[in-house]
Amino acid sequence: MKVMAAVRAQRRSPLLHIVKSTVATLAAWLVAEILIPSGPPPVFAAIAALLVVQPSLNQSLSKGIERSIGVLVGVIIASMLALVLGTSSWVVLLAIVIALIGSWAIKMTPATTNQVGISALLVIALGADTPDYALMRVLETALGAAIGFSVNLALVPPIAVAPAHAKLDSLGAEIAATMDRLAGALEAPQTPAQREELLLTARLLRPMRDQTELAIDAAADSLALNPRSRRHRGELTEVRALLTRFSPVVTQVLGMTRAFYDRYDDDVYRESAVIGIAEQLRRAAHDVRLALRQTGTAAEPAETTTLPALTRPYTIAAPTGDHWILIGALLEDLRRIHEELVEA
Repeated sequence: MKVMAAVRAQRRSPLLHIVKSTVATLAAWLVAEILIPSGPPPVFAAIAALLVVQPSLNQSLSKGIERSIGVLVGVIIASMLALVLGTSSWVVLLAIVIALIGSWAIKMTPATTNQVGISALLVIALGADTPDYALMRVLETALGAAIGFSVNLALVPPIAVAPAHAKLDSLGAEIAATMDRLAGALEAPQTPAQREELLLTARLLRPMRDQTELAIDAAADSLALNPRSRRHRGELTEVRALLTRFSPVVTQVLGMTRAFYDRYDDDVYRESAVIGIAEQLRRAAHDVRLALRQTGTAAEPAETTTLPALTRPYTIAAPTGDHWILIGALLEDLRRIHEELVEA
């Protein structure tokens, strides 16, 4: 099972990506054969086109530059060794060692380092027996990279804003649900198992926030160099701004849940202040859903009114016993949530 998990993704890549990779590889091979008729098969052009087709244009450009530089360095190293030492098997091994060590010495990225080694191997293995061989392989690689980028640009450049919306929607809905669950727990006695479940469920907010941030970064990457990006940039800016507001709220909600878990006793729900805090939590959950609605991410905004709920001043009576510790902690986190959700 571990081996299968290492080689299989949770879901298939988009079919469009496979189509673009196929078109780019075939086009690079055919064009290179036409433009560079003499010499070995255009393997370098086909590989470059295949690798350059990435999920976003920004990644395609980076991969094209990385590929071209790696091939250039690898071809130069292999060609020099082949001209001096020939094309024996031991020269191939020497070329790989020199290519990898040299790339490491000048601090190339791991992907570029591997590309230098692969290029050096292919150049000698395929036969660097002509003076212009190195130049032709570099030009062939640049041609393949250009074709790969052009195909990725021409065939509907992907926009990943919708997945970012979906992740933010899920995060906001879970923040609101966590607030509602904590409000319900404050109003009635809770068993140890119920408190444990409440805390464990609340802790899921952190990985959800991290996944949302990654989705937004992927969306921003998909817009870079994309000709269809103009009408999506404002939308993504709103999504990122809302995540910025939600991130501290996640921390505060977790803090409130942890304080309730640590300082709970069976009489705390009778405190009038605790009952009032539960009401404030439900108001905060309303405002989270309202923020989603205003950003256009909420799937079902019907339950949310159009006005913020965290607007009334809240005054509490003096708590009894040691309940002031829990109540004080809850009120401080609630105040911070209020500052994040309610704009000036």
